[in-house]
Parts: sequence; structure tokens; C-alpha cells
Amino acid sequence: MAISLADASAARGFRVNYPPAGLSSEHDLAPGFTKFLAPLHERFAPRQQSLIAERRKVLEEAQAGHQPSHRYPSSQVRNGWRIELPEWCQDQRNQMTGPADDAELVVKMLNSGAPGVMLDLEDSMVNEWEHQRLGVENILSALRGSLTYFDQKKDKLVTIKPSPTVLWIRPRGLHIQQGGIVGRAMTPAPLFDIASIAYRIDPAELKHPLCFYIPKSESADEALWWRDLFQAISEARGWPRNYIKCMALVESHPLAFQMEEFLYNLRDHILGLNLGRWDYMASLIHFNLNDPEWVLPDRNTIPHDVSFFQRLRELMPEICHKRGVLAIGGMTALFPSREDPELNTRALSVLQQDKKNEADSLMDGAWTGHPDQNQIAIEQFPFPNQIQSRRPHAERYPELRPAPKAVGRHTLAGTRAAVKTVIRYRNGVLHGKGASLLDGYMEDLATDRIYRLMIAQRMRHRDSVAVSDDSGKIVKHSPELISQLFDEEMEKLLAAPNGTDSGTVETFREARRVCEAMVLNGEFDPV
Repeated sequence: MAISLADASAARGFRVNYPPAGLSSEHDLAPGFTKFLAPLHERFAPRQQSLIAERRKVLEEAQAGHQPSHRYPSSQVRNGWRIELPEWCQDQRNQMTGPADDAELVVKMLNSGAPGVMLDLEDSMVNEWEHQRLGVENILSALRGSLTYFDQKKDKLVTIKPSPTVLWIRPRGLHIQQGGIVGRAMTPAPLFDIASIAYRIDPAELKHPLCFYIPKSESADEALWWRDLFQAISEARGWPRNYIKCMALVESHPLAFQMEEFLYNLRDHILGLNLGRWDYMASLIHFNLNDPEWVLPDRNTIPHDVSFFQRLRELMPEICHKRGVLAIGGMTALFPSREDPELNTRALSVLQQDKKNEADSLMDGAWTGHPDQNQIAIEQFPFPNQIQSRRPHAERYPELRPAPKAVGRHTLAGTRAAVKTVIRYRNGVLHGKGASLLDGYMEDLATDRIYRLMIAQRMRHRDSVAVSDDSGKIVKHSPELISQLFDEEMEKLLAAPNGTDSGTVETFREARRVCEAMVLNGEFDPV
């Protein structure tokens, strides 16, 4: 049954994370933690709100035609500063990533031989209290080397093997709030996540400084929020001012124009940038939502070296290497399969081509999400990195918004695939899965966001962009058609025998309701 616009306005897709009823922050959190958190909350929550307001302003201006652009750096940023990369972080040719609430996966990643492992509290995890709590507990155990899981097939307890792997932690983004900790006030979720971990670790237990992966930044000014937070926590814990280290994802279109300033503002802490390309693609759509030239083709027909990725993929190493830090490439969404030889061969071939392209772009490493991808990814990048490499006559201020013309296909089948995927993804969320392997692709919040935006684009520009069915007939994407597609794909999912998705009729229908509401309400933030 289609959802009306009136119903949609009351059916928000995102809920704030609150602790369960009856939880006492004084008694149920670590002793003394609320006293540790209170001054940090008082200092950083108002700044977070100011930065979020500035984000809205920049997005509104972009959608009104005043897009982000390059700006000439200040004299301080132009001067010859450089960041010293620690020995323990020289080799990050592959950073394996996955949700922190899955202890078995965490141990397997840390035992994979990957030079880096990123434990995620954000896009691949459900933003719900118990999952976040479990994720933090697993991170603390992993930092101490004590996390285990029981292998049922081998009938043995598996522990973390000693290795030089660098362990990174991705907290939730600056745009997310955590409720129920400081009275009725909302606490910045990244502040809560980082404080929860930093408060409970002893540097003597760690093999390298505490390392975080900053997500979802949208300006160089936001780097100052993170810098001040790292230094305030270090001061409160009695650590050196620059003790906490980080890398940062470039996942928003505005930040692509401010990467050097972002590095400068975090120069006491930051060791590299990462092109988070799926969220970056979503951000490009969001900032160009009113432009019919930017109606993207079916997602899986967009080549990995499409120009809007490739130009940023070449600019990032130029800026990072100039300043002495790493440039890391993105995730390849097509996953290998040990049950499907044909899919496995295709997935590993796509991975090899993708990572070779990133290495040729002078990236120093990449992200993967499956242990079988690790060795192939590592082999594409020179050891230990390419920081000494710079592209001759590299363009410092390239056009970062080349319209995706003559790329991929715009099809009704692609729209159906988007509708089906967002329903299946959100059904997984309702069952505690922040990332789901769907039809060979690992779909998380970033790819879900791309699909929501693609559906909205095709509705908004239905009179100027041709989307065709299998016979070549143009199909205008009205809200009524989208609701019809949601109905049809919903019924197919419910009728599918022996489906791989968890769930019931009720949860699938709730997933569909939330997805359609998010599209109709324009809920396109990464939540």
C-alpha cells in the first residue's frame, strides 16, 4: 500500500539512539565516566550545533546554485609545514573494515594480515544502544589483545595473534546525537564514542597511540572541533597533547575543496586522508539534487574510474604527499564468495583492477571488507607507501564536478534495484545489521543513501531525464510510480522462497514504510 505525503511527514526514518529505560548514567556506565564527560559535553555540544547549522547553510546555497569551489589557502596553510608519519604507520596498503559489534569478524580481521584494521561504530553498525555498547566493549578488548570468539566448526577458542596491524576506530559522525546521557540534553555521538573508549584504556596496554577514523566531515573548520576534542581528552587523561592520532574520510563534496586546510588544522594528529567514495557519491548527488545534469545512472553501471572520482582520486595524493601523510582509496562493494566460484572470480578481478587504478593514481592503500581481498589489495600498492611520489605538473585546482555524461545507463530496472535494495537494507537494520551482503554487493548506510537519493533524483527530474524500460520506452518517475515499485518489490520479497534475508512480513513492511518515508521527506543525511 502506497504511503501518502501526509503519512510520510510523520514517518521519520531515523531515530535518536537512547539507552534503555531505567538505565542510570551514574550507575550503569563506567564509574566516574559521567563526571569525565560533563565538561566535554558542555564545551563541545554547542560547537557541534553551530557546525551542523553551517552544513545546512552550505547545502541550501549549493542547491540554490552556489556550489562549493576551490579557495586559495591562507599564507599559514601555504607555508612549508609537513607532518611526520610514525614508523608504525608507514605501511597501510590495506585497511580492512567491519562492524565493531561482531566479535568473530573483528578477530578475523585482526588475524588477516592486513596492515590496518578499522573497527566501525558508524556506517556498518546499527545506531542502537546495545549494538553501540557491544561495539565499544569489543574495541576495548581488541585494543588490549584479549578479544576472542569460539569457532564452532573447529571447536576451539580463537584469539588475536600478535601482529604489527594498526587498529583504527571509526566513531559516529558529527551529525549524530546521543540521547539519555546528560539529562535531557543531546550529546554529540562522536564525543560519547571517543570519550567512552579513551576513559577506559591504559596506554601501557596499546602497541601504538589511540587512533580514530574521522567520518563525515564537511569543512576544514570541523577539523578544529576534532583537534580540540582530542587535545581536551588527552589533557583530562594526562597524556601528551598530540597523543591521539587519526585519519579522516573525505566523504562530502565541500571537503574535497578544503583537504589541505583540513590537514593543517589537524596537523598534530592526522596521518592521512581516505576517499570514502560511496558517501562521496551520495554527497555529490545531494549537493546537485536540483541539477538534471547530475541524475546519475544505475549505480552498478558507473565505472570505478568515472571522472568525478578519478579527479579527486588524483588530487588527494598530491595534497597528502606534499604534506607527508597517506592517501587511502575506497571500498570495492562487490564481495568475493566461497560458495559461488564465478562470482568469486569476477569479484577478485574487479578488486584487482580497482586497486591497481588507485595505486596508479598514487594512493598508498585501500579499504577492503573481506579477508580474501587482503592479499590482492596489498599486492597492488608499492611497499610501504608512495609518499615520495608526486605527479609531474599535477593540477592543484581541478574541476571536481564534471557531470557524468555518457556514463552507464538510466533504466527502470535500475530504479527497481534501488527500491529493492533499500527495503532489504533497512530490513537488515531492523534486525541489528548495519551492513548486509545483497546480491554479491556489501550494502551499508552509504550505499543505502546513494539509492535513496537516486530514486529522489529520478522523480525530481522526470520531465528532463529519460529513464527507459527493457523495451526502450521512456518511463516517467512520478511519486505514484515509485510507490507502485515499492509495492511490487515488496511483494516479490515476501513471495521469494528460501530468501537469504532475515525478517518477517511485519519487519519487511516496516522497512518499506521507513524507506519510502525517507525518500518522500528528503531524508538524505547519512543516518
